[in-house]
Amino acid sequence: MLDLEISEFFAEDGPLASALPGYAPRPSQVALAQAIGQAIRDRATLVAEAGTGIGKTWAYLVPAFIQGGKVLISTGTRTLQDQLFMRDLPRVRAALAAPVTAALLKGRGNYVCHYHLDRLQGDERALKSRTEISQLRQIQVFAGISKTGDRSDLAQVPEDADIWQRVTSTRENCLGQECPRIRDCFVLKARRQAQEADVVVVNHALFMADLVLREEGVTDLLPEADTVIFDEAHQLPDTATRFLGSSVSTHQLLDFCRTLEAAGLAYAREAAKWSDVARHLETAARELRLACAPLDRLPGRKATFEAMPDPDTFDAALADLRAAVDAAAQALGAVAEKHPDLMAAARSGAEISLRLKRWATPARAGAAAEDEGWGRDDQSPGGAAVEPLAGSLAPALMQAAADATPWTGPAVRWVEHGQHHVRLHSAPLSVAQAFSKYRKPGQAWIMTSATLSVNGEFHHFTSQLGLEQARTGKWESPFDYPEQGLLFVPRGLPEPQSPAFLERFVETLLPLLQASPGGALVLCTTLRAVDKVAALLADAFEDEGHDWPLLKQGDGTRRDLLERFCKLKHPVLVGSASFWEGIDLPGDVLTLVAIDKLPFAPPDDPVIEARLRACRAQGGNPFAEYQLPEAAISLKQGAGRLIRTESDWGVLMVGDTRLVEKPYGKRLWRGLPPFARTRELEEALAFYRRKGGD
Repeated sequence: MLDLEISEFFAEDGPLASALPGYAPRPSQVALAQAIGQAIRDRATLVAEAGTGIGKTWAYLVPAFIQGGKVLISTGTRTLQDQLFMRDLPRVRAALAAPVTAALLKGRGNYVCHYHLDRLQGDERALKSRTEISQLRQIQVFAGISKTGDRSDLAQVPEDADIWQRVTSTRENCLGQECPRIRDCFVLKARRQAQEADVVVVNHALFMADLVLREEGVTDLLPEADTVIFDEAHQLPDTATRFLGSSVSTHQLLDFCRTLEAAGLAYAREAAKWSDVARHLETAARELRLACAPLDRLPGRKATFEAMPDPDTFDAALADLRAAVDAAAQALGAVAEKHPDLMAAARSGAEISLRLKRWATPARAGAAAEDEGWGRDDQSPGGAAVEPLAGSLAPALMQAAADATPWTGPAVRWVEHGQHHVRLHSAPLSVAQAFSKYRKPGQAWIMTSATLSVNGEFHHFTSQLGLEQARTGKWESPFDYPEQGLLFVPRGLPEPQSPAFLERFVETLLPLLQASPGGALVLCTTLRAVDKVAALLADAFEDEGHDWPLLKQGDGTRRDLLERFCKLKHPVLVGSASFWEGIDLPGDVLTLVAIDKLPFAPPDDPVIEARLRACRAQGGNPFAEYQLPEAAISLKQGAGRLIRTESDWGVLMVGDTRLVEKPYGKRLWRGLPPFARTRELEEALAFYRRKGGD
C-alpha cells in the first residue's frame, strides 16, 4: 500500500470525512499514519511522539486495518482500552468498511469466575455486610446473562468493591482443565475470541503478564501478532519494572494460610494437622511484621535490604517465615493430586517460596553468598527437618515456580511497612534486555504517546526499553498554544522545600481561581501536599465566602471525582500522580491547571535510588541522565491536561520557580507546549479577562 493511498483515507473527500461528522484533515495526522504504515510494511520499530490533537488513534488504526495483518493494540489503562474498543475502533472500521474482526481481552481478574462465584454462594459467612449480600445477587444475575463476564459491564457493583476479589480467579487459584465449570469460563471464551480476531485490544499490564508467562513456557494468554501497537507508550518502563519484579505481602501470606487450612481440612483432613500448619505460618508472618516495626521511623516507612534497621532480627524472622512456608508447601505438595483446590494451594505455596528465596539470596554483606541456612538441615516451626516441597508433585511445582524468572541481572530489594501489612519487593534495575527480546523477528512495533521525547531526543525512552535501533519521529500538535494558553511562573515564591511554600502557593493561586470561569485542577507531587493544599484552600474559601466545590483525591474513586467535576460549577480538584495523565476535561470545564512543584521522583524510592547509584557508579550523571528526563516527561503530562481541543484555553501555573531560575529549568519548559509565558500575576489575570470576553 503506497503512502499516497494511506493519505487518501484522510482526504477531505475520503472515507473518514464521509462517515464521521465534523471530520477535518490534519497534515500531521496524515504524516504520522504514513510513517506508521511504512514501519508496518518494513516490520520495523517506530517510536512516535504525537502531540495532543493530532488524532493518533485514527492515525494508527487506518494502517493497522489495511496492512497490519494480525494486530495487537496495547493501551495504558483499562479505561482507555474500553474506549478504544467500544468507540474509536468501530467508528474507523465502519468508515473504511474494513472486513476486520476485533476482540477485547483483559486480565483474568476482570472476569467473573463461575467456580469461585458458586463457592461464595455456598458460604454465606464469607459475606461481610448487607451490601455484599446485595452485590453477590447482582453478580449472580449478571453471570447468568452476560456474554463476556467483564465486571466493568456491571456498573451497579463498584469496580473497587472487595467482593470482586472473591468471585474472580487468579493464576494461582484457577483450576484450569480440572474446573467443573470450564465450559462456561469467561476467561477461556475471551481468549478464544482473541485468537480468532484480526485486531485484539489489550492493556500494558496484560501485555507484560504475557511476557512473564512466556518465560515460563505458557503461550496461550495473548495470540501471536504481525503488528503490536502500544498507545500511551510512555507508561511502559514503569509497567515493565512492576511486572518483571515480584512482591510478597503479609496479606498474601495470611490469605494463603486461610486457603491451605480450608482446602486441607476439606479434602485431606488426615494427611496433616492443617490448623497447626496454618497457625505456624500466620505466627511467622506476624513476627516478620513486628521485626519491620523500626521502618516506621524512616522516610516513606521503607528501606532497601542493605539498609534494614536491626538486620539480624529481620533476617531471623525472614528465615522462620521461609521455613513455615516451605513446611506448608511440603504438606500441600504431598496431597495436591487429591483435589484441584489442593493443587491450587500447592502452586501458591511454591510461588511464595520462590519469591521469598529471592529475598534471602544473595545474602547480606558479610554472610555467605549462597543460600546459607536453607539446605536439608533447615528446621520447620514444628522442629522436623524439611526439604522444601517434598512430595509427589514437589519437583514439578518447584520447577514451574523456578522458571518464573523473566529477568536476570542487577536488582533492588526493599521492604515497605504499611499500616496493616509488610510487603517485600524486588525489581530489576533495568528492563531493557527482558523487554526488547520479547519482540519477535519480523514483527512491527509501533509506540506512540504525546510524551516520549525530551527536547526532541528519544534516547531516554528507547534506552529504558532496549530499543536503541528504533526509528523515531515527532509530530507537532495542530493547536495554537501561544493563543490558547499561558504559562505563569510567579515571582517571589519560596524555594519548594521551604515550610512556607505551600501557603504562598495557595495565596498566589486564589486570584487565578477568582478570575478563571471554569474548573481548576491542582496537581501536587505528593499525597501529603494534596492534603495540605486542600486544607489551605478549604480555609481560604471559607474566609473569603466562596462556595466553590472542593474535591480531593481520596474522597472518592478517580472516575467518581472526574464525573462530579464535570457536573459542578467552578469545581476545584486537588490530586496527585494518578491525575497527572489520562484525564480529558475539554472546553470551559477546565480553564486552570496549577502544579505545585517540579515532578522530580522522590529520592527515597528504592528503585530510583538504586538506578541513580548504578548510573553514578558507571561514571554517569544521574541528575542529567535520569532525574531530569523523567521530570520533563511527567511535567509535559501534567501540562497536557489544559488544552485538549482547538477551542480549549486557560492558564498553566507552575509554583516552582526553579523552572525559570535554575539553568536546567530551560530544558523543562522548552519541552512544554509553546504557551505564551509570564511571571506577572496581573498578566495572567488580564489573559482571563481577554479570553473570557472573546
